[in-house]
Amino acid sequence: MKIGKNEILFATVLALIITSYVSFITTWVNIGFGKQFLFIWLRGWSIAFVLVAFSILFLAPIVRKKIYS
Repeated sequence: MKIGKNEILFATVLALIITSYVSFITTWVNIGFGKQFLFIWLRGWSIAFVLVAFSILFLAPIVRKKIYS
């Protein structure tokens, strides 16, 4: 499976958008806006971003193939 520049850009942008707001909201709901909010949110976001970006990059073609074939 060849992964081109467009696929990498798509996975990066989509992961950035989704993980930013989902991790922000879940951090806010769980701990509220306190002194440590930014640190805790960025830590959670960075972990989620890596996981989601690779998931989109490698799983999306497999799922797309299963759905459309």
